Amino acid sequence: MPDAPMREDFINALLTPLEMGRADALAGNVAELMEAAGRAVARVILQRYRPCRVLVLAGPGNNGGDGRVAARYLAQAGWPVRVAGLAEATYEDVRRAELVIDALFGAGLSRDIPATVVALLQAARRIVAVDVPSGLDGGTGQIRGYAPQAELTVTFFRKKPGHLLYPGRGLCGEVVLRQIGMPEHVLDDIRPRAYENGPGLFTLPARDVTGHKYAAGDVTVLCGTLPGAARLACAAARRAGAGMVTLAAEMPMALPEAGLILRTDSLESLLQDQRRQCWVVGPGLGVAQAGAKLAALLAAGGRKIVADADALTACAGAPGLLRGVAVITPHAAEFTRVFGTAGPDKLAATRRAATLCGAVVVLKGADTVIASPDGRAAINANAPPYLATGGTGDVLAGLIAALLAQGMAPYEAACAGVWLHGAAANQAGPGLLAEDLPPLIPGVMASPLLRRRNHSLQ
Repeated sequence: MPDAPMREDFINALLTPLEMGRADALAGNVAELMEAAGRAVARVILQRYRPCRVLVLAGPGNNGGDGRVAARYLAQAGWPVRVAGLAEATYEDVRRAELVIDALFGAGLSRDIPATVVALLQAARRIVAVDVPSGLDGGTGQIRGYAPQAELTVTFFRKKPGHLLYPGRGLCGEVVLRQIGMPEHVLDDIRPRAYENGPGLFTLPARDVTGHKYAAGDVTVLCGTLPGAARLACAAARRAGAGMVTLAAEMPMALPEAGLILRTDSLESLLQDQRRQCWVVGPGLGVAQAGAKLAALLAAGGRKIVADADALTACAGAPGLLRGVAVITPHAAEFTRVFGTAGPDKLAATRRAATLCGAVVVLKGADTVIASPDGRAAINANAPPYLATGGTGDVLAGLIAALLAQGMAPYEAACAGVWLHGAAANQAGPGLLAEDLPPLIPGVMASPLLRRRNHSLQ
């Protein structure tokens, strides 16, 4: 069955288990899809492993059917393969196998896996998972009692949120996505609202050849008595293309960068300048100051505001105070202060928060989630662990502000800022300091991947 080309508008779409079930039902050709899925699993294994003793643990549903088909193709290739259902598999069978194909339970599992199954999976030396490791909730990335560590996970048609959200992301190993002849038109009916973050979700602003610095956007970063955080936001905003960046401080201070404007005017005075349309409030301000200045900015109306750090803490338990803000960028503790704990479903919690505050919410972490009040959401997967260091969140706030100032809509600016932030961190590598990131942003923005994307949409 030939594969249709993947639709560009849905190329990075993520499907929940329920949506994937709907896709199967709309496609209708279950036997053909199972044959193609099993063949895809076998081909991936043949490409990555040398011949060895394989045990396929096959569950009772479609996941088990995929595993049985994979076993047939591996056997045809001359590999020693045995298939065992839940009733036949023993601990010794699993322990003797050099490779176990986990085709027990798919992504839609709604209960903890039994202790007998846990013991089998714990005995496996090496695991290739079909769709997801058994016990992993494909919708949330959470573990249903237990889920094994897979070396490789082969999934079909589109990834699921659980492939990108932790702890599931860490258990999947390498995730290989294969097309199996599922018709792309089923997505027109499903209309997925979650995506893997990447250049397909945004187009970076292009400079007008006759434009001037104010046409490229003006960003004002409010600064308190601890200026380091605000300076990092300013550096990122300048490197991300804002034509003018101002550090609005409470007192005169030395500036580390030529070209960065320092203003010590009152906030009321600065708001009289209508060119100052984009503001960053929160980093290093102190909670009381951040709350007061955020309220003043919102009362002035018509501004694009990125709220972070102390501005979020100032709204603890009162998400309505953030209405009128364009983007907020909380880490997990700040999110909890404002909205309550995210709980086991990070994607749903971030969407709910966006609805409550009316802003795009960037819930930062190893699996950052970006959610818009209209229900769109993206999960980011390009951030390295080196980003877990002080000040990198301030860089992200300034980066997003610069993109807003240049005319990007809040959701697209947030998606782009998060992806660029991760890409720059990957270039910096181990030992990254927050101040390493801004100089890397221009190179990432000029990368061939983004140039191809922008050119194709012009």
